Amino acid sequence: MVPGLRGGRPVIRGMRITVGDVLGWLASGMSVAEILEDFPELTEADIRAALAFAAERERTTTVAAE
Repeated sequence: MVPGLRGGRPVIRGMRITVGDVLGWLASGMSVAEILEDFPELTEADIRAALAFAAERERTTTVAAE
């Protein structure tokens, strides 16, 4: 996360592209090849890193007791 960049949300390598952006594109049905074509500054490793970040966050998310 980079304070002040995209509201402090997790971004890819300091770019203005967030992990959420990448996940949203994949969820909407875009292929990795389509994402890389539309955003040539990204790499396949960036997309895998976004998925890994989301997976780790899911594993470590805690729910506050009511």
